[in-house]
Amino acid sequence: MRTFNKLKSTLVCIGFLLVATVPISASWADGGGPSTGPSGACRVEVGSHLVLFTAYQPQLTGTTPFCSDIPALGKTAVVFDYEAKALRGMTVEFEITKEPGGTRIFYQPPEVHATGTFTRDVNFTEAGDYIAHVTLVNEGQKYDSHVPFSVAEEHGLSLNTYIVIAVVLIALGYLLYLSNPAFQRAVGRLLKIGA
Repeated sequence: MRTFNKLKSTLVCIGFLLVATVPISASWADGGGPSTGPSGACRVEVGSHLVLFTAYQPQLTGTTPFCSDIPALGKTAVVFDYEAKALRGMTVEFEITKEPGGTRIFYQPPEVHATGTFTRDVNFTEAGDYIAHVTLVNEGQKYDSHVPFSVAEEHGLSLNTYIVIAVVLIALGYLLYLSNPAFQRAVGRLLKIGA
């Protein structure tokens, strides 16, 4: 009976620990990159202004927005939206580089985008890491910022998936322990050996 109580206490503690880590792992889900704004866009601070970076692959995923992880190679609609109307009168320059090395794969020269939105199709032909650079020119001053993202990279299972698998396995083991006397004896023998 004492072994059963020890096992039960251990399983309850592990369960609480796993439940406590789920909110933390959910906050890591986007890779810890730039903060995510509405509709999955990345918020990029350029000086004191915010620009939203969003990518779409309509041929593969319809209207699903992407920020730090673009799922596949190929034609991608890259969108920059200004959050503040003040940016609509300023000159803005955009560039996308392949990392490491900073090889330029897209460049939009400095110009004013009075609509507050700039959209271009970019054809990604190599999987890997990229950086979107945004440069704001206002009254002779330049403000530069960037947002890192990846294209067509396999990331394996997420931390959330591992947590769910662990919780399910622990729960199944506990149910097996409660319902099978032979398994209870085997666990009891293991715990006595380890004690």
